[in-house]
Amino acid sequence: MKLSVRDLDFSYGGRKVLDGISFDVEDNGIVSILGPNGVGKTTLLRCLCNLHRPQSGRIEVDGTDVLTLSGRDLAKHIGYVPQSSKPVRTTVFDTALIGRRPYMEWGVTKRDLEITADVLEALGLSDLSMRYADEISGGEYQKVQIARAMVQEPEILILDEPTNNLDIANQHITMHAILDAVSSRGMCTIMTMHDINLAVHYSDRFLFIKGGRVFAYGGPEIITEDLVRDVYGIESDVINHKGKPFVIPHTFPRELAHYHHTHDGSTHSHEVEGLR
Repeated sequence: MKLSVRDLDFSYGGRKVLDGISFDVEDNGIVSILGPNGVGKTTLLRCLCNLHRPQSGRIEVDGTDVLTLSGRDLAKHIGYVPQSSKPVRTTVFDTALIGRRPYMEWGVTKRDLEITADVLEALGLSDLSMRYADEISGGEYQKVQIARAMVQEPEILILDEPTNNLDIANQHITMHAILDAVSSRGMCTIMTMHDINLAVHYSDRFLFIKGGRVFAYGGPEIITEDLVRDVYGIESDVINHKGKPFVIPHTFPRELAHYHHTHDGSTHSHEVEGLR
C-alpha cells in the first residue's frame, strides 16, 4: 500500500491553509502529523478523506486518485475518526458495526459480527457492547469511534487526535490496539497529535507542519532542539530515552507569556490560556 500526496493546496475563502503539501506513506507504518494549533493539520486529514476538496494537487492510494472514488469505495480504502463527534442512541456494538456498511449487500453477515466483536475486545470495549453510545463517557466514545473505523478494515486509518479525552492508561491501551491493527491487518495509520512524546512512542515517521507547509518529514532523528524551537517557538532539551528522543520544554513560548511587575519589582507569570 502506498499513499502519495503531491502539491496539495487548500484555502478557506482567500486564506491559504495548505501550501504545496507533498509526502508519501508506504506499507503499515504510523505517521504522526505535528505542529501548533491552526497550521492545517485537521484540514490536511479532511482533504485526505475527500471531506474537503483541495484547490490543486493529487492524493493517490496505490495509484488511484481518491477524489474520483465514490463514498462507498473510498471507505474501503480509508477509515476516518474525527476529533469529536456527537453520539446517537444506538448500542456501542451497533455503532461500531456501522463501519461494515461499505461491505454489506443484503444484510449483516457472520463475518461482520465477528470482526466487530474482535475490534471491540481489542479496544477493551466488550463490556460496553450493549450500552447506548450516548450513555458512556467521552473517552469511551472516542474509543468506539476508533473501533468503527477499524471495523471498516481500511488500508489507511486516519485519526484526528486519537487520544483526545483519554486518561493515560486508555491512551496506551488505544495506541497499542492501533499498533496491533497496523501489524495484523496490514493497514497504515496517519494521525494528528499534540503530544510529541506520545507520538514518538508509537510512530515511525513524523510530519511537522508550519505555516501550511511541510517543515520536516522523517524518522525520530529529525526531532531536535532546533526543530522544536523553529516549529513551536520554545526552548527545550531533547534527550535520548530508551533509544528515542524525548522532549523536555524549558518554558512557555516567550511571545505567549504575559507578565506583570509587582510593586517590589518581582515578576509573576499569569496562567496562559491554552497552555494549561
